[in-house]
Amino acid sequence: MTRAGARLLVVFFAALFASTAAAQSRRVQPTPTPTPADDPIRVAVEEIKLNVLAFDAKGEFFRDVNSNDILITENDVIHLPESVRRIPANVLIVMDTGGELRSLKSLDTTRKTAYGLVNSLRPGDTVSVLQYSDKAEIVAEWTDDKALAFDAIKRTKFGRRSVFVDALKLATDYMTKAGLDNKHMVLITDGTDSFGRSSEKFDAIQRLLTTDITVHVLSYTGMEAADIEPRTKAVSNTPPPKAMPDEIAATLPNGVRDKGVKIGPTVSLDRTLINKMKARKADLKTAEEQLEALAVNTNGEFILPAGIDEMKDKAALVARMIDSSYVVTYTPKIPVVETRGIATRTIDVTSKRPGLIVQARRKLLIDRTKD
Repeated sequence: MTRAGARLLVVFFAALFASTAAAQSRRVQPTPTPTPADDPIRVAVEEIKLNVLAFDAKGEFFRDVNSNDILITENDVIHLPESVRRIPANVLIVMDTGGELRSLKSLDTTRKTAYGLVNSLRPGDTVSVLQYSDKAEIVAEWTDDKALAFDAIKRTKFGRRSVFVDALKLATDYMTKAGLDNKHMVLITDGTDSFGRSSEKFDAIQRLLTTDITVHVLSYTGMEAADIEPRTKAVSNTPPPKAMPDEIAATLPNGVRDKGVKIGPTVSLDRTLINKMKARKADLKTAEEQLEALAVNTNGEFILPAGIDEMKDKAALVARMIDSSYVVTYTPKIPVVETRGIATRTIDVTSKRPGLIVQARRKLLIDRTKD
């Protein structure tokens, strides 16, 4: 099981035995039988890590926060920070590049949003890129070279499916195994999975909550739901969906491209399609709630743009939040090793310094059921 920032310090005390009698008699003394007092003594020392955003009254980054400036509350128990550090961010961009029922979500918009995010990060931050459609895969390993990150984003490809659950599992594994601090995951997605898998999605999200990863979301859910709303009714004033994605149509000669249809009242007698669109809209609503809760519970930003232009513009805001982070550590008064089963720890951070505004609220899950 993954423990957020936990470290185990094992201290061994060895007993020293007198040998004077053996030296005097020239005889080998038998090895004494160990007693309970001779057993190793283990002392557990743990740290919880979290990312804390720091601003002044004007909303600008606060540059000199120290351990005397903040106070941590864990399940209503006050803790003092062990350390407060500002270090470069490590940002994994998770790009949703597929989906058979997508409407406004496109590879071009997702790429441009990712470009804007990378371009707005400060020098020294490292970036990695994960794409998912028919499968989830790492496109670029960690790099602080923005040109390499841009090239990786450009290499992403369109797919027919959307394996969100697989992407979330891979992203969590990839980030936890990297051994990095100040970890941020940015999801550019609608949060739906082509294969449903609601229980697996729940488990994947719960596992993310056991880490010290801050999750930010640029969500397609709102614009997608609004666009398909007319197609959930028998009569609408919008045209039917395009026969092929824009990415495919752009590769065809001009004479055979989809010319579209005129906007006007449309009557649909396809009950199967109407029901499919209703199910899609419900799936988007559920995904939106899940994505928002994930961002809130990891102290991240949840952005719900109304259109594709706003999606691209808000990437800079997410980068600003990422680069306003300090890594804060503290030792819990109730050690993780004493937790039984699955326990939730709600962590809040407040400012003790005039003019300092901090944002940090995290739900941390401790899972000891598999130990």
